[in-house]
Order: sequence, then structure tokens, then C-alpha cells
Amino acid sequence: MDLLRSNLSRVRIPEPTNRIYKQECCVSFETPRSEGGLFVDMTTFLAFGKDYVGWNYEKTGNPVYLHIKQTRKVVPEDRPLKKPTLLAIGVEGGFDNNEPEHEENHNIVILPDYVTLPFPSVELPEKVRLAVDAIIMAEGAERKEQLAAWIAADKKQVSAYAMSLPQIDNGVVIPPSRWKCAKCDKKDNLWLNLTDGMILCGRKNWDGTGGNNHAIEHYKETSYPLAVKLGTITADLEAADVFSYPEDDSVVDPLLAQHLAFFGIDFSALQKTEMTTAERELDQNTNYDWNRIQESGQDVEPIFGPGYTGLVNLGNSCYMAATMQVVFSTRSFNSRFYINQSLKMAFEMAPADPTVDLNMQLTKLAHGMLSGKYSVPALENDDKANAVTSTSNKQEGIPPRMFKAVIAASHPEFSSMRQQDALEFFLHFLDQVERVNGGKPALDPSRSFKFGIEERISCPSGKVGFNRRLDYILSLNIPLHEATNKEELEAFGKLKAEKTSEGKDLSSDEIVRPRVPLEACLANFSAPEEIQDYYSTALKAKTTALKTAGLTSFPDYLVLHMRKFVLEEGWVPKKLDVYIDVPDIIDISYMRSKGLQPGEELLPDDVPEAEVESNMPLANEDIVSQLVSMGFNYLHCQKAAINSSNAGVEEAMNWLLSHMDDPDIDAPVSQGAHGNEVVDQLKVDTLLSFGFQEEIARKALKASGGDIEKATDWIFNNPDASVSSDMDTSTSSSKPTPDDTELPDGGGKYKLFGIVSHMGTSTHCGHYVAHILKDGRWAIFNDSKVAVSVNLPKDMGYLYFFERLDS
Repeated sequence: MDLLRSNLSRVRIPEPTNRIYKQECCVSFETPRSEGGLFVDMTTFLAFGKDYVGWNYEKTGNPVYLHIKQTRKVVPEDRPLKKPTLLAIGVEGGFDNNEPEHEENHNIVILPDYVTLPFPSVELPEKVRLAVDAIIMAEGAERKEQLAAWIAADKKQVSAYAMSLPQIDNGVVIPPSRWKCAKCDKKDNLWLNLTDGMILCGRKNWDGTGGNNHAIEHYKETSYPLAVKLGTITADLEAADVFSYPEDDSVVDPLLAQHLAFFGIDFSALQKTEMTTAERELDQNTNYDWNRIQESGQDVEPIFGPGYTGLVNLGNSCYMAATMQVVFSTRSFNSRFYINQSLKMAFEMAPADPTVDLNMQLTKLAHGMLSGKYSVPALENDDKANAVTSTSNKQEGIPPRMFKAVIAASHPEFSSMRQQDALEFFLHFLDQVERVNGGKPALDPSRSFKFGIEERISCPSGKVGFNRRLDYILSLNIPLHEATNKEELEAFGKLKAEKTSEGKDLSSDEIVRPRVPLEACLANFSAPEEIQDYYSTALKAKTTALKTAGLTSFPDYLVLHMRKFVLEEGWVPKKLDVYIDVPDIIDISYMRSKGLQPGEELLPDDVPEAEVESNMPLANEDIVSQLVSMGFNYLHCQKAAINSSNAGVEEAMNWLLSHMDDPDIDAPVSQGAHGNEVVDQLKVDTLLSFGFQEEIARKALKASGGDIEKATDWIFNNPDASVSSDMDTSTSSSKPTPDDTELPDGGGKYKLFGIVSHMGTSTHCGHYVAHILKDGRWAIFNDSKVAVSVNLPKDMGYLYFFERLDS
């Protein structure tokens, strides 16, 4: 006790703002349920496993720790399961995963000799008792962040259109039942437009199920913003499913009772007959159709050991789990964060709080995934004895909470519990890894994915220009006209038409999907493309130029992104229901760019100033005058209008607010080169993954000040936007090549080793799974489930990972 009193100055009573870690070790995946329990530093409130707490003492000198040990309790066999109301696990209202209850014991431990004092005890100093009580009562930092993210993701917002919603008195009275779509025979998934009372069916799913898109098509024709799903209206109006088309989300309508009464609906008498959008999502997660991507119905053999550790789904985190499984299957990341860097080395280099250090958390994740320490069969209860007596054929996996918190710190979407795009996460992840290894290219494993792309532009003058950039992924359009099963598709089209005319649905066995060879997708990338209205600095006039693309270097690992999400006529996003025939070995040697050839001449860099002036877009004076009336500088307003392509006052305002501090904001318009802003390539890649053309994506990002969401809106609101006016000397002539001299390079032969597949109508919903070639066999990584693959869905990939073969 005297030893403890002599160290009282190192004991802190936590304040409400302190983050307290008590559920997981900062440098490993040890928990209070691990054999050695967990040690909470009573100075910093960081937690450490038994094998790692000594490192913290050596580094900080903090001697006093609260030791937490949890042991499994006997659980009543008839414990009832609670129905979830929130799409979450382990939080109030979330899934009850029937996890066994545990009994928690506490002790005070003083290092370095591990002197142990029992808690609770009246003999302990009051400061220690208060500190321990506060730690025990506090919500752990890990759980607090998880709960906040779930609630933020689940909470619906009040619609901006609800309070002023127009309603048309056209004599429509809605009956209490027997509804039918006004444009087809659908009798379920029906939506009532709250402006004109039209009853129309919902969206068609990518697999052909669902509605016929009549409700959303009606919105596009009328711009009537709000609809409520019939069958979800009951006396509890808050539970009704109201959707806002312009806000593209489920919303709250505070005046829903009034809006329903306008059409003669007495909500108090209605019974619930349909699932809300959120409930349907919840239902899909509780009764998930494992489909072919998840190899459902297969008798798969579980795999345990080094490199076969599953990742616990933290709530719609499968996009991250699938991506990281493939990433850590590469030699570059394996060496950097596992073979060549120990946990202790990373901890010693980490700042005072290792939970916010990306290098530490990547090392922790690598050791957790690759060591095999946590890839063991999970313990099971013996139902009769109600005790732990056997092991299962499943593993518990490790929860990558701290890694997710660090990697998402600079990206609010990834910190939420919403589903995300695996491609966008992959690009963001590599960008963060590159930043943390800045100035040390030899240590940067992200470089193994990086390569150069060169666009060659030829004009009728016979002269050429080049655009060069660096990238991590090769994004490929899917040329459906290159399908190899055209006869089957033609027969399927006839069958589908017959079924539709008879009002029947197609069975899953009857659906025929196009099969497109990967070679056709690669050839399409390199194929010549005409650029209309291209301004040639050699001809000093607009002409038609020819653009081709190639790679300036071949990376160690080549990632191919299949653009399965495209825009239909009317700018409606659609998922291509298509199979890609992917060989095990590909040879892209023919895709290497050749640069400037002997006898070729570059397009001139310089343009006479008069020519520049004549080609400079003029600012829309209506936009400028409106901005000036708000108190902005006239010159600044001109630049805002020009750089937002005269799209409108809001777009110009967004640009202006984002560029107020630009060093050249006061330069004359003739010198403030339109289109010269540097656009973040990662944001360009994100828009490319949505199916937009690169030049359109760059123009939209310039117009929206670099905001992806606003850029997407700009594209949708400017369907006639053209890139030709921007494709002048500023982008066509030879520019300094990005620094690709130190990038890895080699032959063009690659072997497939990883696939990230996606199932769902959008990259922001559904489910992601990884398949990886390890030890001569394919394995499926489906969150915490790891098993031998028996039916590899090679033709259904979203991202394909290839490793370069050494010549």
C-alpha cells in the first residue's frame, strides 16, 4: 500500500472528456477476456495486454494500472432473443448475437514488479477508488465511437421540402387498401407522391426484381419531391417511410399527417403491410442471400493459421475487410508492416497516444492478420453442461476498430457505419500510407501499386502532345458489344419480352447475362478515341484530334477496376449485370506507351496572347452581378463564374468561397488561366468509378471547388457539359512528366491473385467479399469467415488484383 501511495501523483481521475480504452489493447487485439486480461494505464487511460504493458512502463514510466479480467458466466439456456431495431451489433437496439455474459474482476497492479492489490478495498487511497470507479463506469472510447457512428448513420433528417410542400387539389382520394401502380400492374412496393397523389411502383433492382421505376420517373417529369411508401403508414407516423427524391434519402416529414389528410387518408386506421427502406436493409442483413459471391450452399472447409485471420464486421465494414485482406496478401505490405517491423518497434516510434498513429495501427493490424495468433477455432458452449467444452469450425476474427478510426479520421464517410465503395476506400488508404511514408519512398509500400498513364494526342497537323499522370488503379469500361454470348442474349431478350407481356417475373435460372472478355476491356482502354473541337496550337484552330492511352510503367501489383456502375440516358445510375471472363494470366505488354517517336514533333507550348484571349471563356454577367450584389469583389466574381463554367450562382459561390485565399486570386482574368487549377487525382478517380468521363470529372471538380458531392450534382445538372472547350494547349501540349522514374517497373505479364466482389444495387450498399490465391489454392474471406473456395466467382469481380510475374 505504501508503494501505491508513493505513486499517487501518477494516478489521474478521468474527466468526462477523456477517452478511456478498456476493451482492447492499443498494440494488439488482446481484450479483458484474453488469458492475461487488460491493463489500463491510470495516467493515460490507454489499455495494454499482459505481454505489452511492460513496453508502456519502459516508455512512459507510468507504474499504476487497473487490471481488468473477464471470465465467462453461466447463461440461462432459454435466454430470449431480442428483435433488432437498429442495424448494429452490440449496441442498444442492435442485433442480439447471443454473446455469453462475462463476470468482470478488477485489481490494482503496480509495475515493474506487478505488485497486485485487490479492488474494491476500503484500504485503497480515496483518489485511487474514485479513479477506478470512473474508469469502470465510463463508456469505453471504442464503444462510444461505434455507437455514435451507428446513431449518426441511422438518424433520418427533416426534409427541406416538407414544410413548403405544394399539394395539388385534383380530386384524388386514396382508398385504404387494394392499391396498384398507375402505370403497371405492380401491387407491392408502391409509393404515394405527396404532391399530386399518384401511386407508382418503386425502383427496379439490378437483378430485375423490385418495381419498374415509375415513381422516380414521375419525379423526373414533375419534380414533385416527396413520396411515402404505402403499407408503412400506421398510427405511428414516425415509422412511415418517406423518401425525398432530390435529397436521395429517407427523410422525416413533420407535416405528414396533414399531407396524408389532403388525400383523404386516415392514418390511424391503417395497418402496416410493407417493410420500410431501413427495415428492408435490416432484413437483408439478417437474412442475407449469400448468393454465388458468398459461395452459399457450399460445404466449405474453414482455414486457420497465419494469413487466414478473419476481420469482424464492425457494421457495414465489409468494404474495408475485403480490401485489407487483399492488401496484406502482397509482399510489399507484408514486409513493411509485419516481417520488417515488430510491434515493439512501431510502439516505440509512435506518439504518446498510439491509437491515433497510422503506422502503429497498420502494424497492429498486420500482426493480427498475418501471425496466426488469432486465427484459431472459436470456443463453443456445451448446451447441456452450459460450459466451454469444445471448439467450432469458425473463428472469431479480430475487430479492426482502431485502424478504422485512424484511417477514417480525414474522411467523414469512412468513419460512419454506412456502406462505402471499396474502390474509394482503397484509393484513400493508399493515399494515407503514402503520406505517412512521405519522403521515404523506399519504405512506402503503396508505390508497389503506382504506375504512370500517358495520353497521346495527335492532331491533323502531324504534331503530337502528351498528358501524363500517376495512378493506383486502371479503371476499365465494359464494352457490352464485345459480349461472346450474343445468341443466348438475343434469345433471353425474347423470353423476357414474353414474360413481361404476360405479367410474369423471370426466375433466377432464366436470366442470361452478357459475358465480356477482360481482354476486350483492356483493349478498349487503349483504343483510339476522337476528341471533337480540340484546339490545336499548331493549326491555331479547333479540329478533331485522336487520343490514345498507355502505361509508362508496369507496377508490381496491377489493380483493375471494372466500371459496373454507369449512367443511363437521363443520367440515371445503373449497375451493369454482366460477367467478365478473366484469365489467370494476362499480358499487357502492348499497352506500354512509347512516348515521342523519332521524327515526331511536339505541339507548341506557347500560344500568342491574342489567341489565348480569344479562346478564354467569358463570365456570365448575370452571375457576376448577383455575386457583386452580395458584396464580393468584381474581379473575383468574374473568375468564379469562369472557373465554374457559368453553371450558376451557387456553383460560382462554391468556387469563390473555396478560392478566396488563392495567391493569384487578384491576378487579371487573362492571366488567371482558366482550367489551370490542380485537381486532386484521387477525387478524379472516385468520379471515374461512378462511370463519368475523366475530362467531365475534372471540369466538375473545378466548378465545385474540389467537392466530390457537389461535383456529382454539377454533372447531373449539366448533362450537356462538354469538355472540348477545355481541351486546348493548356492540356494537350507536353508537360513535365510526373515523378515516375523511381516507380517499380518490369514486364507486362501478370497473374491474378485477388478479387474483391460486390453484390448490391450500388457500391454504397450490399456486401463485399474477397477471394485470394494463397498457398496454391483460392480462399474466401467473408468478414470473419475464412474458408477454402470451392466455386470461385471469378467472373463477378469489382476489383481484380494482379501480381507481376518476374521474367
